[in-house]
Amino acid sequence: MKFKSLRGMDDLFSIDLDKWQTLETAFKSVFLKFNAGEVRNPILESTDLFARSVGSSSDIVNKELYTFNDRNDESISLRPEGTAGLVRALIESKKDNDTGKYWYQGPMFRYERPQKGRLRQFHQVGVEYVGFEEGHAEFEIMSLVIALINSVKIKHYNIKINHLGNSKVKQKFTNALVEFLQQFEGELSDLELTRLGTNPLRILDSKDPKTLKILEKSPSYTDYLEPDHVSILNNLLNDFGESNITIDPKLVRGLDYYTGFIFEVTSKELGSQDSFIGGGRYDSLFSSLGGKDIPAIGFAIGLERMIDIMPESAKANKKVFIVNLTSNKSRYPYKIAQNLRSLDTNIVVEDPLLTSSAKSQLRRANKAGASAALIIGEDEVSKNEVIWKDLDDKIEQQSLSLDELINRPTRPSLQQASDAAVVEVPSFYISGHDVWGATAMILSEFKMLLAGETIK
Repeated sequence: MKFKSLRGMDDLFSIDLDKWQTLETAFKSVFLKFNAGEVRNPILESTDLFARSVGSSSDIVNKELYTFNDRNDESISLRPEGTAGLVRALIESKKDNDTGKYWYQGPMFRYERPQKGRLRQFHQVGVEYVGFEEGHAEFEIMSLVIALINSVKIKHYNIKINHLGNSKVKQKFTNALVEFLQQFEGELSDLELTRLGTNPLRILDSKDPKTLKILEKSPSYTDYLEPDHVSILNNLLNDFGESNITIDPKLVRGLDYYTGFIFEVTSKELGSQDSFIGGGRYDSLFSSLGGKDIPAIGFAIGLERMIDIMPESAKANKKVFIVNLTSNKSRYPYKIAQNLRSLDTNIVVEDPLLTSSAKSQLRRANKAGASAALIIGEDEVSKNEVIWKDLDDKIEQQSLSLDELINRPTRPSLQQASDAAVVEVPSFYISGHDVWGATAMILSEFKMLLAGETIK
């Protein structure tokens, strides 16, 4: 009998994890700058915790929880999100009267239809600012979000912001929305009719074309907000001054615990389910779970979705695959590999242990995601040379003297014209030829490595 992974739960091997590890490393560096500390919580919690926090009427609790009774007949669930567990932990450890900045990462579970960027076991990085009043905390949260996005070189994204107001504002708008939608009850789906009675705001998040048409004339949330709520939104627009930040009056988020400012980060590259970061303020959650009445704001990042839109250039490590065509007695390839690894560098060296053909080893190098191959045969050993083969740009391979590589100075960048602008392109001079672009960057780094210099 052959076993398969459960639907919506994937295995990840090292070649799949390059971007994951790049992202995690970049994030940890950003969190350190913002003085946020890591917390690790259990993946199992009491089912009641999510019913009281996320909302008993939410799809997550009603349809998507992985829930079972343990041997003590207690109902427990795999966590569908991370905020509730962190709040529970802070209350339990009596940290709910202090200010703190926390971040966490790990798997979450929801029994929903698997789709691109969202599996039944998916991964999140979450951030929670606890004990900080409304105002300045929103600015720092948005600063942190943008810093995280920039750290992995994502360029094309949009940030939608809104404010849910206070409980009075929320109720007034909800009443107005229900009154409006009751005119169209015959045109709403069964799901939306159910939400009309249990959680009307969730209808604003509908993807149904007919409902979206109806909602074009629905009341606007911003018309019901108080001046200080509007001020927070306008201040964020002014402070960041980015064209990709907009106020979206129909943004409500899917969790019941949100109380004020909310936001989502989206990318058109993800299709219809285009959100990859979302969060907001939840000032009532601590008290509703038995803790102190303390303000808080946070967000979560869907790692699978973010990884889908990360550019290849975000990868921190360049992998060099040594193709060893020498006899088993030659130590030359191993000495090169050892020297490269001993230096402070972001170049990863694949062991020169294989004895198969050049074609077979190069095929393996491509599968391993290598940027370049360093080919070493008996001729190269005798001549103190290597053959450099770029695997990204597919340009013609070159025989390089190690002495020449070390002693040749790197030439200044070539200036290339692009759309009437002058762009600096890395350039490297070798064997009477100009090599530029990514290949030049790799060769330059390799030269520095052999010379014993630190790559910055």
